[in-house]
Amino acid sequence: MDTNQNELIQMRPIGCVHNEFKEAVFDEKMYSSISQIVLEEQLQDGLKDISDFSKIYVLFYFDRSEDYKLIQKRRYDGKISGVFASRSPKRPNGIGLTLVELLAVQENVLTVRGLDAIDGTPVLDIKPFIETDVAGDGVRPA
Repeated sequence: MDTNQNELIQMRPIGCVHNEFKEAVFDEKMYSSISQIVLEEQLQDGLKDISDFSKIYVLFYFDRSEDYKLIQKRRYDGKISGVFASRSPKRPNGIGLTLVELLAVQENVLTVRGLDAIDGTPVLDIKPFIETDVAGDGVRPA
C-alpha cells in the first residue's frame, strides 16, 4: 500500500460543543452530563432522520490538547500503554470519538448525554450508532 504519510489533511468543523465544562481536565461527571452540539445552520438538513437513532458517535477535535506521549497511563484501568491503546486526548492527531445518547434534536441543535468534550470543542462529524455494526465489547479477556 502506497500512502503519502506527510500529506496535510484539512477539515472544517461542522459545529461545536456547548456544556458546563470549561477546562481540559478529567472530570468523571462528563460521562453522565448533558451537552448541546450546535451544527452550522447550512448543515441542518443533514440531520434529517437522525432521531431514528438513540445513540450517535461524535467525532471531535481536541483543540486545546497540547503535545502527546506515545506511552501513558490509561484512565480507566491505570495500565501503562501506548497512546493507541488508550482514549487519551494527548494524541498525534487530536481526534476524539465518543458514543453518546441522543436526547433531542431541534433545528440545528442536538442534545446529548455522555459527551466527554469541553465547551467550545469543534465537532468534525456525527454518525449513527447501529448495534449490528458492533461485535461484542472489543476487550480481550486477560
